[in-house]
Amino acid sequence: MKTFYPKDLSTLEFYGLLQGAVAPRPIAFVSTIDGNGSVNLSPFSFFNLVSSQPPILIFSPLRRMRDNTTKHTLENVLEVPEAVIHIVHFGMVEQMSLASTEYEKGVNEFEKAGFTAIASREVKPPRIKEAHVAFECKVTEVKPLGESGGAGNLVICEVLVAHVNEGILDEAGVIDPRKLDAVARLGGDWYSRASGSSLFQIPKPLRTMGMGIDRIPEGVRNSTILSGNNLGRLGNVAAFPSDAVVAEFGQSPEIQEMKIRFQNDPDSLIDHLHLLAKEALDEDDVERAWLILLQGV
Repeated sequence: MKTFYPKDLSTLEFYGLLQGAVAPRPIAFVSTIDGNGSVNLSPFSFFNLVSSQPPILIFSPLRRMRDNTTKHTLENVLEVPEAVIHIVHFGMVEQMSLASTEYEKGVNEFEKAGFTAIASREVKPPRIKEAHVAFECKVTEVKPLGESGGAGNLVICEVLVAHVNEGILDEAGVIDPRKLDAVARLGGDWYSRASGSSLFQIPKPLRTMGMGIDRIPEGVRNSTILSGNNLGRLGNVAAFPSDAVVAEFGQSPEIQEMKIRFQNDPDSLIDHLHLLAKEALDEDDVERAWLILLQGV
């Protein structure tokens, strides 16, 4: 590991390290309005959800590192404490990037980036018609985190109303991540797309009291074949299969053939059992994986 201290790097260098490592980050595509009614639209990847009751989103416009000036979005929310936060999807990412251009104050990025502005219900800033999700918010607080270039300003936003494109909802009325097709920010010019094989599911431990990796038998826990992710999935079950079920599974032709083939080579038997269990885990069959592994315990 190479170790870095912020004091040993320039602000820009440590910023590059931070945004390269803390990734992917969701993108807040924020519309605001100033006291004269001029609209601004700009993306921010220092952004997240921090409360559901009340529903609170935060984003942070940094002070510019080159000259320590503030961004129009920050100036706007201090004048008119309202914002609409949109979630960026792949179909709008290039337009979003264009809107990040530092145009002169008063330039309408809706027009520059080719978005359709439509009236919001509860706040003055308009929202993007092409966005799949938009949150109309009141700004409850702006908290400066420093006074030098690169310092953040936490804009704390309470959601007043959410707009969701019905086309991204599943049959249960829940947002389907495959249809949302969200885009996230990495370091430099890099982005990531939450779609296809990059999406996967993990059962939440809250559904059951997972027994934990510490309760997994030592021979399995110290396997050279099973990964940390494999062990995490195995430790997410509440209990081992019963001895009777394990014994019954051990009489299956597949297991019997393996035991006969490696009757004089117990290490190879364990390795093959672990390989077979890993295949079961890759197929999301945790119960079968445990029945296989317990044949070697």
